[in-house]
Amino acid sequence: MAQKPSIPKGTRDFSPAEVAKRNYIFSTIRTHFERFGFQPIETPTFENSETLMGKYGEEGDRLIFKILNSGNFLFDSKKIELPKSIEELQANPADKISLEQRIELNKFTNSISEKALRYDLTVPFARYVVQHRNEIEFPFKRYQIQPVWRADKPQKSRYREFYQCDADVVGSTSLWQEVELVQLYDSVFNDLGLKGTTIKINNRKILSGIAEVIGASDKLIDFTVALDKLDKIGEEGVKNEMLGKGISSEAITKVQPLFSFDGTIDEKIQKLSQLLESSEEGLKGVAELKFICENVLEIGLLSANLDLDVTLARGLNYYTGAIFEVSAPEGVSIGSIGGGGRYDDLTGIFDSKNKMSGVGISFGLDRIYDVIFGLDLFPETVTSTSKAIFLNFGDAEAKYAMRAIAKLRQQGIKVELYPDAAKMDKQYKHAEKRGIPYAVIVGGEEVMKNEYNIKNLVTGEKQTVNFDELLKALK
Repeated sequence: MAQKPSIPKGTRDFSPAEVAKRNYIFSTIRTHFERFGFQPIETPTFENSETLMGKYGEEGDRLIFKILNSGNFLFDSKKIELPKSIEELQANPADKISLEQRIELNKFTNSISEKALRYDLTVPFARYVVQHRNEIEFPFKRYQIQPVWRADKPQKSRYREFYQCDADVVGSTSLWQEVELVQLYDSVFNDLGLKGTTIKINNRKILSGIAEVIGASDKLIDFTVALDKLDKIGEEGVKNEMLGKGISSEAITKVQPLFSFDGTIDEKIQKLSQLLESSEEGLKGVAELKFICENVLEIGLLSANLDLDVTLARGLNYYTGAIFEVSAPEGVSIGSIGGGGRYDDLTGIFDSKNKMSGVGISFGLDRIYDVIFGLDLFPETVTSTSKAIFLNFGDAEAKYAMRAIAKLRQQGIKVELYPDAAKMDKQYKHAEKRGIPYAVIVGGEEVMKNEYNIKNLVTGEKQTVNFDELLKALK
């Protein structure tokens, strides 16, 4: 019995209609990227493992898809050493494996897997910048629209293969870049019809300052990761996680104001200034946030809302300044549809002597698609189907039709000829199933009179026209 065809969990096939809608989103984002001065680059689907590993934190490293070395690698010149006591390792839960055993396992994994699928576009971009530094004019504004892969547990709106659409500026510390990136988010989502998105902003210096003020600087990552979960697990859940990570109850009491941090952006900045008055690092973060927010609001946004969210941390370790996250319009239950931030030392992971500051944002295409689809905001013109189909009455009529089809295509109109001289009922049903709105009928009489009979397949209305009138009707 033949095996039933299937695809890996967390991946998807896309129909012509879905691809057309996805391309509409790609095209809109790409248009705005270029309007804001960003240039396109592409990087390989897979990178050397050493390029990716250790850049996303322990959790991120676990989600990187490793590629088994090709060929008969067990018998090549490089000797592969199997880890000791495999039976013992298999018997133990993952969290019970000792550090020495983990190091041994990692060495083995690295020896049989030297490549990995890219986890995001930011680290490959940092590698690209360092590798091509002498060819790049800085500040360098790049955009990249390519798929990424994560060995995550598949669930609604969370996939193992998905596209990212990134825009980054590297080689400048100017906060005007952050102002522009907020405007870029606003422009794209406004053009896609997603009015009322919320662009949340915070600063890692503020989070560092808070950790310093409460005496938990050594627990900064644990503190920020727990705080970032406030909207998911609630205040008590965050406090319990912090206690579990060794943050004292006295320290947690000091950050109590963060759990109900409301008011206007100006009022929030005032509160932060008071809370962080003893932290030089924290006050730097407040000053940066004030500059960005004041200028964004003074210049104005098209339809998005700007919100200072002090609980926004984002788990990735490389953000050092502003942090961004975008949530869908109110009433849509889905995770963030965009995010990013400032990473002053990301290029330093590849070249410690020439660190460059960068800032960037990412658009979550798949979630954006789900939101637009759920709100029924795709324009009716976004379709993969033809505008009209010419019915086939035989070779002589088909040749006459093809002359018109060629001219219509030159005018940018999507039209096609039914390939076979089948029964009319079959040709009409094909057009109906494809969602083609017009049929053009060219029988012997139309050929003789140099005319076309066009039928609206939605209303049933028919009219006989010459070519110029046909062109006008289909445009």
